Amino acid sequence: MPNQTATPLPDDAQLASWMQRALSAARAAAVTDDVPIGAALFTPDGQLVATGVNATRRSQDPTRHAEMLAITSGVEALTTSTWELADCTLVVTVEPCSMCAGAIVLARIPRVIFGAWEPKTGAAGSVLDVLREPRLNHQAEVIGGVLEEECSQLLQEFFADKR
Repeated sequence: MPNQTATPLPDDAQLASWMQRALSAARAAAVTDDVPIGAALFTPDGQLVATGVNATRRSQDPTRHAEMLAITSGVEALTTSTWELADCTLVVTVEPCSMCAGAIVLARIPRVIFGAWEPKTGAAGSVLDVLREPRLNHQAEVIGGVLEEECSQLLQEFFADKR
C-alpha cells in the first residue's frame, strides 16, 4: 500500500503552476539539443526547492536525467542531515523511467506528478510501476497526465525538428 503523505493534494491550479515550472526547465533542455524534459521539486508549502533539466546529450552521461538532477540539487539545497526528501513533491514533464523511479524511491519522495505518459520506458504505470511497487521499502503517490497535452507537444515538436 502506498505511503500516505501528510500534505494535502494540491488543487488543479497549483498542479498546473508547478508543472509550468517543470515545463520551463524542459524548454531549457531543448536549447542545448537535449530531449526537453524538466523536473521541479517543491516543499509541502509549495516553495520551489530545485529544478532539473535533461542533460544526457550535452554531458554524454545517461544518468543526467531531469529527475536525477532535481533530486541531487534538492538534497544540496535543503542542507538537512539526511538525503531523504520525504516532505517534497517532484513534478516532471514526462513519466519517470526505471532509473529515475528507483532514485525517487530511495529519496523517499512521497508524491510524483508528471505530465506526459511514456509508453516505452515509463516506470510510474506505463511499462512498470516502480513507484507503487509494494515489495519495495517506499511507495509514492502518483498523479499522471497534468498538462499532458502541453508536455507531449513539447516532445513531439522536438523530435519533429530532428527528422
